[in-house]
Amino acid sequence: MRAVARVVAVADRHGRTVLRELRGESPLLLRQAATEEGVPTVYVVGGAAGPLAGDDLRLSVEVGPGAAVRVRTVAASVALPGRPGAVSRMRVDAVVHDGGTLHWLPEQLVAAAGCDHVAGSRVSLAEGARLLWREELVCGRYGEPAGNVVVATSVDHAGRPLLRQSLAVGPAAPGWAGPAVLGGATATGSLLVVGPAAASGPATVDGGGQLRGRVLPTGPGASAAWMPLAGGPAALLTATAPDAHTLRTLLDPAGDPAGVAAIDPPTPATATGPAPAAPTVSAAATASAAAAGPRALPGAGAAFRTRRGRRGG
Repeated sequence: MRAVARVVAVADRHGRTVLRELRGESPLLLRQAATEEGVPTVYVVGGAAGPLAGDDLRLSVEVGPGAAVRVRTVAASVALPGRPGAVSRMRVDAVVHDGGTLHWLPEQLVAAAGCDHVAGSRVSLAEGARLLWREELVCGRYGEPAGNVVVATSVDHAGRPLLRQSLAVGPAAPGWAGPAVLGGATATGSLLVVGPAAASGPATVDGGGQLRGRVLPTGPGASAAWMPLAGGPAALLTATAPDAHTLRTLLDPAGDPAGVAAIDPPTPATATGPAPAAPTVSAAATASAAAAGPRALPGAGAAFRTRRGRRGG
């Protein structure tokens, strides 16, 4: 199955965000929801189960100058096995112009046993863009081993590379569960923040005035660390955990357990839905990055599709 979806958010002459384009096809169906903190929210709704091996799914997001939008998925995306030798793919391309804000906050990507999935994300940020980009991967459903998943994320800021990061798990990636990669954790993810105050982040400063990363306190079986990223106003939080719930606790910007607000607190802005609606408040943290830190990153994509079948809604 192949599907393409697109979201375009622009600011009208009053400075309010309008969703100029909201187009999808099964299984990538797009639905606008109520605003969150004044920011228009779009949900990716699954129209079929998967992604299954052989699926090729693409989603593009463009945020114009002064606009703000938040993208979520209604449920986890479960990569499933399909016909032998086939690979499923999910590609996300995002462009955020100067003064624009994008919050990419999907649910987890689950690597079900036997799957063979590739998730790729490419983000291009203008000089004054803000970004909050969260991705999470769960290695197998409860009580089963992980399938094969490769996740790659590329972020550019003002035309320069900020983040190049990839992670491979499953039988085709020797050593992925060892101490050099996940260290036995079954859930991993990251939160990328780009914005005016993100350069320093919640990092520490050594005696020479240099910024250093900071390891965060976590519970048993979990680990998390913030790292300032060179080449842009960006910070990256990477975490591993024994389960999806613990991972989300570490990476949830709403609960702010890792101090996201301290990096780039919300600032006044305006945003509404397709029809001009009330003014807003937005521009909560955004992110961009430069060196790949501890490996992590997943779920760039398709919402969990409730049932495999003909292209219904």
